[in-house]
Amino acid sequence: MFKLRELPFDAKSNAVVSEETCNYHYGKHHATYVNNLNNLVKDTKFENAGLYELLVGSEGGLYNNAAQVYNHDFYWDCIAKKSEPSAELKAALSANFTDFKEEFIKAATTLFGSGWCWLVLDPKSKKLQIVQTSNAVTPVTDGKVPLLVVDVWEHAYYIDSFNARPKYLEKFYENINWKFVSEAYEWALKEGLNSVKFYIDELHGKCGCASGCGCH
Repeated sequence: MFKLRELPFDAKSNAVVSEETCNYHYGKHHATYVNNLNNLVKDTKFENAGLYELLVGSEGGLYNNAAQVYNHDFYWDCIAKKSEPSAELKAALSANFTDFKEEFIKAATTLFGSGWCWLVLDPKSKKLQIVQTSNAVTPVTDGKVPLLVVDVWEHAYYIDSFNARPKYLEKFYENINWKFVSEAYEWALKEGLNSVKFYIDELHGKCGCASGCGCH
């Protein structure tokens, strides 16, 4: 069974989201995706599959819930603590974008409806890209390696910012955990999509089990 990961920060003192938002977003929404996923994999060919295998091999409701588990896992790490980007990541952002902050926030602001805005690495070209995905979709499915993500489903910010998505995005950007993003970039360059699988396996094990099978 998959388990809800622990938050990588104290919900009472996060700079991006309030404790009340965490109680709903993490404690209810994220937890529901985990519970749904555990129910949906029962008696299917994916029953003993890991989360990465579900991201690249499943579809429909099973894919949607698996993707939302991963998307939220990654989002919490991106806002765990404010930190500085590595010199390598700074150089890459400057080389790939005229004004990364402006372009990223614009993409996140203009994404219609519910979804996610990502900074990804294309393993083939080694180029950085800003990608919008709707609903549960994750760039991993398209062979891209996530480095940074912001959740723009309304439940991510409505308690704290009401319908003011731009206000939430400014707060998000000013408190990004760039150390995590920098490490994701470093591993993405070295390992490509394998870095995604490694990240997932660190959180959930190789087969989604709770413990005891030796996969952790």
